[in-house]
Amino acid sequence: MIDISELNFQQADFWSKLSELLAWEGVSDAAIADTVRNILADVKQRGDQAVVEYSQRFDRVKATAMTELEIPLERAAAALESIPAAQRQALEKAAERVRQYHEHQKQESWHYVEADGTLLGQQVTPLDRAGLYVPGGKAAYPSSVLMNAIPAKVAGVQELIMVVPTPDDEVNDLVLAAAAIAGVDRIFAIGGAQAVAALAYGTETIPQVDKIVGPGNIFVATAKGMVFGTVGIDMIAGPSEILVICDGKTDPDWIAMDLFSQAEHDEDAQSILISPDADFLQKVKQSIARLLPTMERKAIIETSLNNRGTMILVNDMQQAVEVCNFIAPEHLELSVDEPMEMAKQIRHAGAIFMGRYTPEALGDYCAGPNHVLPTSRTARFSSPLGVYDFQKRSSLIQVSPQGAQSLGQVASVLARGESLTAHARSAEYRLQEK
Repeated sequence: MIDISELNFQQADFWSKLSELLAWEGVSDAAIADTVRNILADVKQRGDQAVVEYSQRFDRVKATAMTELEIPLERAAAALESIPAAQRQALEKAAERVRQYHEHQKQESWHYVEADGTLLGQQVTPLDRAGLYVPGGKAAYPSSVLMNAIPAKVAGVQELIMVVPTPDDEVNDLVLAAAAIAGVDRIFAIGGAQAVAALAYGTETIPQVDKIVGPGNIFVATAKGMVFGTVGIDMIAGPSEILVICDGKTDPDWIAMDLFSQAEHDEDAQSILISPDADFLQKVKQSIARLLPTMERKAIIETSLNNRGTMILVNDMQQAVEVCNFIAPEHLELSVDEPMEMAKQIRHAGAIFMGRYTPEALGDYCAGPNHVLPTSRTARFSSPLGVYDFQKRSSLIQVSPQGAQSLGQVASVLARGESLTAHARSAEYRLQEK
């Protein structure tokens, strides 16, 4: 039975109630943290053998050596040939759109020269090697492969290593096909914290990467958090979220299904609807009750909506925007007449889906922008995964003899003010005698 909560902006305790609803403690408990810490240390010390043993233990694989856990690229190419034509065409079309969008994100090097001949600028270079974690087993996430691998390739990453668990040696052809399309360079049938450790520290077979991206369970997320600093990571993602702002003019069935689209991910996912139309909110509730029995994942959706979903009544669209900017949602649908105008007022959101014909689901698969997005209000300070996550910037500084005179004097004064005499004298040595 659906019993989704309702909030009213006019309630005296509205903001405290909303904050309580948004709160999500995704950190692993002490037991998980200890387990992950031990796995990381073991893999760091024993390399391949530790990874193989953990894979045998947790994923029940038959392999006895790391060489048996590397999936040849020919196997991925064969998977691409074997999947149904419709799936291949969909993957290739999605990949094309994702690649085209991310081409626009490439950062270029630049510099300028000052009047005295001093050159200042920025040099942009790609990471040498990135690791991509892909959930495996019965679940298939080929879209995750495309969204993580293609930006890396567009950025110019030289080597992209994919890890994917294969419980009971079950390999998913859709995931391998996506890897072939995206241009993944090496694939290993490993997962969990041991895979994160192998990528972060390197083993005899798996080279150390510079950054690890991709979603995983709580053990994977915990491991990514612990290896950050040794390598870069994309983010520690929480449960999926959707916020829909609707003026009451969209078919309530559409909105109900959009809310379902995130609620079906897992019981902790969050679906929120904001509208100034009280009657519309009730119509959506009726649609939810009628459509829920038709859903394959109805139990998960029901739990998600009852525990973390809500419908918020506001006086007007300005209040809707205010609430939205506080929530800072992962996915935001603006199902209104003038979505572009409203979008200009949105300061915090992972991705903004504008108009009545733009369901969030299109963004998950084939619209083009990345579906790896900040969750749990982190859109206040972070952005979607993109090409820029696989590029880094080096500052360029070439001071001319003339420029060294003025800059040297400034540096000298500031360095001596900080009692860093060597800094000061280093700059002073370049000063010409008057």
